Amino acid sequence: MSLIARTPALAPFQIRSFRFQWPSDLLASWAFEMEGVILGWFVLVSTGSVLALAVFGALQFLGTLISPLFGMAGDRIGNRAVLILMRLVYLLVASALMVLFLTDHASPVPVFILATIMGLVRPSDITLRNLLVGETMPTDYLMRAMGVSRTTADSARIVGALSGAALVAALGSGLAYVAVCGVYALSLALTFGVGTRRLRVVGEGDTPISPLRTLREGFAYIWATPVVRAVMLLAFLVNLVAYPLTGSLLAYVAKDVYGMDQTGLGWLIACFAGGALAGSIMVSLYGAHIRAGRVMVVNTLAWLAFNLVFSLVTIPLVGEVVLFLAGFFQSFCMIPMAVILLRVTEPAFRGRVMGVRMLAVYGMPVGLLLVGPAIEWTSFAVTGAAYSIVGLLFTLLIALRWRVELLDRSSPSNLR
Repeated sequence: MSLIARTPALAPFQIRSFRFQWPSDLLASWAFEMEGVILGWFVLVSTGSVLALAVFGALQFLGTLISPLFGMAGDRIGNRAVLILMRLVYLLVASALMVLFLTDHASPVPVFILATIMGLVRPSDITLRNLLVGETMPTDYLMRAMGVSRTTADSARIVGALSGAALVAALGSGLAYVAVCGVYALSLALTFGVGTRRLRVVGEGDTPISPLRTLREGFAYIWATPVVRAVMLLAFLVNLVAYPLTGSLLAYVAKDVYGMDQTGLGWLIACFAGGALAGSIMVSLYGAHIRAGRVMVVNTLAWLAFNLVFSLVTIPLVGEVVLFLAGFFQSFCMIPMAVILLRVTEPAFRGRVMGVRMLAVYGMPVGLLLVGPAIEWTSFAVTGAAYSIVGLLFTLLIALRWRVELLDRSSPSNLR
């Protein structure tokens, strides 16, 4: 504890709930990435279609359509309870996939069906993580806590991607899924130790508000709060044009552009995640000095610029370096984005606002469904360049339209 007290980046670990939440989130993210490598490669090899891979990737984010409901459920029954139920679902679905692979009954159809079930639940995991951090963390620790929390996903992309590829190569998909199930089970057990504090929502009392009315109030609050509206639009934009190039499509880049196997895919994923981890660590160290609005806009532009370079690179080593840099700037975009929403949103609306925030993630499956046919008609280079240029232009438009809320030194989004 004395080391924690002396190290600013470790200050959030003084909160008991966070000492349980961080390893629980880390293990869940690790299992997500292991599954992503195992199933993504299986779909690409068994179907031979980049379009099928894009559809599979889109299914992972199907639940963004119902993510506001998870936020509302957290407001009503507690965020920890919702997260426990979600992680129980992960374990059950992974167990079903394990049985399919161990019995040699795995085929694209059942894999797609189970991926759809997982895709309905998993996108809201990050929402519940952020809400629990917002509930249990003192205000002066919030930026650092979000940076440290983000390292769970970033570091897991490295370890999970490399271990997933290594386990499949060494043991086969069935035994690899045994390991995935074990990781999910441990994550679920740790989640029971997360703090249970729950904020009272507006209108909660003897006469509960209907879910539809609650959701309408959440959308109305977002529309009436300019800085929240701007952040939501930027979140949708980066999910539409940035993440598809460095997410599910990396399997296509590894196999068809660089001529790599699944181990090479693991290294590509690890390079992007390594940059993101480095960025998250920097935020956790220097979060108290960051003006979130300005940092978010500038680093979104940098991220998209490196995506543009990556789409044109055909040398694997150069591509890995560019991916690392893209991942680094991505962290300085996404962490301030979450902090702005948690900081400026009234506590009673946090669940609904963060749930609607996850709707912005639906830009990713839309982007994937568009990019798959576009690559087949043209090439990855042309499609990736077009996506990146569109992203750069619209980021500038958003920054100019809401320049007071996002760029002004005295705006709430830029307070330290």
